[in-house]
Amino acid sequence: MTDWGLLDPGGADAVGTDDDAVLAAMVEVERALLRAWGSELAEALDAQADALDAAALDRAALVAGVSRDAVPVVALVPSLRAQLDAAGLASDRLHLGATSQDVLDTALVLVARDALRATRASLVEAGERLAELADAERQGLRIARSVARHAETSTIGVLAAGWLDGVSSSIEAIAALGFPVQFGGAVGTGSAADAASGRPGAVEAVRAELAARLGLGDPHRSWHAERTPVLAIAAASASVVGALGRIAGDATFLSREELGEVRLAGGGGSSAMPHKRNPVDAVAVTAAAVEAPGLLQVVASAMISGDERSSGRWHAEWVPLRRLVRLARSASVAAARLIRGLEFDGDRAGRILAGSGPAGERPDRRVLAASSDRIVDRAVARFSAVSEESPRP
Repeated sequence: MTDWGLLDPGGADAVGTDDDAVLAAMVEVERALLRAWGSELAEALDAQADALDAAALDRAALVAGVSRDAVPVVALVPSLRAQLDAAGLASDRLHLGATSQDVLDTALVLVARDALRATRASLVEAGERLAELADAERQGLRIARSVARHAETSTIGVLAAGWLDGVSSSIEAIAALGFPVQFGGAVGTGSAADAASGRPGAVEAVRAELAARLGLGDPHRSWHAERTPVLAIAAASASVVGALGRIAGDATFLSREELGEVRLAGGGGSSAMPHKRNPVDAVAVTAAAVEAPGLLQVVASAMISGDERSSGRWHAEWVPLRRLVRLARSASVAAARLIRGLEFDGDRAGRILAGSGPAGERPDRRVLAASSDRIVDRAVARFSAVSEESPRP
């Protein structure tokens, strides 16, 4: 039986990143490749593309194929050919010029692109609320903490602005990604595509057309053994989760009963203590943030792929890459919900400040007000700029 979320609060939102989504993406790649070849060869291949049906594929046969071949595409291609044969359509153009890595790499990039687009939308939602909080609390005094101890007077607005900067950095990390298509054939030279077309350089035209049909970037190369595109996606996903983890950690700490500078809406129950309302959204984000660095390490380790196509290292990327984009999407949804229901208790923050001794000795109020205004204004302006930019295709 496949996992269905019983032990997965950090990755609770599996929409668009589960096995069915990856399979649908692989079929979409094959569908787009048929149409790209239709353009290259001036043949009508739309009927073949339309006949491919991911939902009708035998999942058990594909899983058996992975066990036998160590890659799902080897079993996928004959299953798709069988669909074309059953429809009375020629199947010789299916998978033409491609290798299994072309299909799976491109499919995982598609999954990552869509998941991170959804992540960006949730980050923008979270940022809009943080911008409101930072603006409203720019002069709300609190004690700042350094190395787990009272440090000096700051403002609630500065705290919220710091959280907002993390959200803005996350949006920028996603915006920097190129989401490239993969198409190079058996060893990345594109020789099979050139031979099928009968002209040198046909692989470049097919790759460009494939990229355009899928809404991906054209890298003008094969990156079978050059894995920086995958590491970039993984690193951006991990940075999103880490930035949100910092917010979740602060919110959890400051919402403790003995502090109470932050109030969190809702909450989950306890099996042993009915009076408790646990900070479940913060817990989910924190769980994702604890998990993400280890996954990133696996993807980074696979960078030493070797040869023209790697043995084992490429295969090790699949699960952690997909998991990282899932964690980014899940954490962003939970963080948006957390921040939407978050409130600051200025009175409580003021009482803690008043009792903080020398650390809380009030500075020049004009200096503090000016610095708080500057920090909040810059954080809000930066967020406005990055959130209004159109996402890359």
